[in-house]
Amino acid sequence: MAGTLLLVPAPLDLGTEETALQDVLPHGVIQRAAGLGHWVAEDARSARALLRRVHAVAPLALPLQAIHIAELPRPRKGSREAVPAEAWHALLQPALEGHDLGLISEAGLPAVADPGAALVAEAHQAGVPVLPLPGASSLLLALAASGLNGQSFAFVGYLPQEAAARAARIRELEASSRRLQQTQLVIETPYRNAALLQALLDVLAPTTRLSVSCGLTLPGGWTRSDAWPPGGRGHCRCPTAGRRYLRCSPRDGAVSAGPLPRPQPPSSEPTFFLTRMLGDRPGTGTAAGALAAASQTGASAVPAAAGS
Repeated sequence: MAGTLLLVPAPLDLGTEETALQDVLPHGVIQRAAGLGHWVAEDARSARALLRRVHAVAPLALPLQAIHIAELPRPRKGSREAVPAEAWHALLQPALEGHDLGLISEAGLPAVADPGAALVAEAHQAGVPVLPLPGASSLLLALAASGLNGQSFAFVGYLPQEAAARAARIRELEASSRRLQQTQLVIETPYRNAALLQALLDVLAPTTRLSVSCGLTLPGGWTRSDAWPPGGRGHCRCPTAGRRYLRCSPRDGAVSAGPLPRPQPPSSEPTFFLTRMLGDRPGTGTAAGALAAASQTGASAVPAAAGS
């Protein structure tokens, strides 16, 4: 009899100061994780680091050195060839032999905006039961906190990197939002935050509402939803930690700080919801949330992090 592929959520604090695991994951999930001897992860090192945190709450059933952690296969650099199905099937061998197998992401729910989705698909093909365990998803947390349409929404992943293609995609999503009254969710990597924010400032209509979340589940996390200010594209307020904002001009890049403005009433205009992935350092991992004011104040962008 096959074991079960358990989708084990990870906390949303990768690349930031760690939160208490028992504050962000149900105790039952921590206990299930402590009992597993076989794992599949994006990075074995970060998986071991999480298991050390698990052990501090619920003792591991096996010594950490005895726990088998396999890494998800990656396409060869520069290659467009898909990972062969045999590679995914081989990862399921412990489950096919009757052992429960944990799948974990770097942050948030595995298989959501995550390469582990291919392993879940292979598990279904191989007749291995799949059991998702409850935990935080920055996408749904940010959507819930946004005040935007949670009845109809679409997660569209990353936008194109090339400026003209990115602007065209933003216009396309904005048109879909208007036509369908549907919230649009996108993500981005830390080092492209500024470019995406600038593109949104330049392209989105003044009546389009934008929601920004940062540090969800972390101390000091926040969400801010607003429409463009009256009078058009002149400035956009991007909240920072605390009751402050950065006032960013898309025309000259000017930045100034001031108190956070009062929320605008909900609008019947199209909604465009942005969830962003940020790290402490350029290119680092992820944690809960969305946008840090991508304009620079002379030092670095507001630190945060995000996951699925």
